[in-house]
Amino acid sequence: MANSVIEVKDLEKSYKELKALDKVSFEVKKGEILGLLGPNGSGKSTTIGCLLALLKFDGGEVKVFGEEMTPESYEAKRKIGVVFQDVAVYDELTVAENIDYFCGLYVKNRAERKKCVEDVIEFVGLGDFKKFRPKKLSGGLLRRLNIACGIAHRPELIFMDEPTVAVDPQSRNNILEGIKKLNKDGATVVYTSHYMEEVEEICTRIIVMDKGRVIAEGTADELKAGVSIGEKVTVEGEVSRRVVEELKKLKGVVNVEVEDRKVEVVYEKGVSGLSGLVAFLTKNDVKYERIFSELPSLNDVFLELTGKELRDE
Repeated sequence: MANSVIEVKDLEKSYKELKALDKVSFEVKKGEILGLLGPNGSGKSTTIGCLLALLKFDGGEVKVFGEEMTPESYEAKRKIGVVFQDVAVYDELTVAENIDYFCGLYVKNRAERKKCVEDVIEFVGLGDFKKFRPKKLSGGLLRRLNIACGIAHRPELIFMDEPTVAVDPQSRNNILEGIKKLNKDGATVVYTSHYMEEVEEICTRIIVMDKGRVIAEGTADELKAGVSIGEKVTVEGEVSRRVVEELKKLKGVVNVEVEDRKVEVVYEKGVSGLSGLVAFLTKNDVKYERIFSELPSLNDVFLELTGKELRDE
């Protein structure tokens, strides 16, 4: 595992009767953007807390940069950047002062720190807002400031927990492009998000957790190839209840869902349903506005692996 930045083996953590982590094992290789997915309560946050030595664990082993991770692993921590979901900056400091403060926790040389701060302000696009205080920033700009504070010291390993939550599409694209550039420049990234399209866009490998265990891992294509469902065909238009019931009886159909004027037909893996569905609709004189086909998405994988029921926070 010489190429591994993180090595986790049989990690266990309990909160009284609750088994939060149950023999979790995985590794993160140098240069990866690893997506860590799971529903609420799956163990993602606990795992990250253990990796950063913020939480004590009951059993197993965590190594970062080849060394056992402990609260006293100061050399390793200097090479780590963390961007938490909750924005954590000082309201009384300006944008530049906030970044300088957090960078100063790792970079003591004043000239070097100044260069780091200038570079990261340019990187996140906050050049016009250096003298602004956080309360004057929009949600998207505040997220960018949060990221800047976590990466100003140029870490080799970056943890990003839901960095794009509740921001506009433009800010989201800016953040995602920034993550890809950090990775291209050599950073290894561990990324958590509930936005499946983001994970599919930027992550080179994905781990899915549920109920304290790793239940699947691989590239997005590998995970999608493992689901039981196949093609998904969506029909937009007026489709009667009778026709919907007949659709459910068609060969190869595993599920039919109706929402307003949209019908979604899911087929078994290996079944090509679009042409047959068009013929069926024509035969039944159904006038539709649009019909299109999609292969299983990462969201389909996630729901098949973890279930569709709502989870508590």
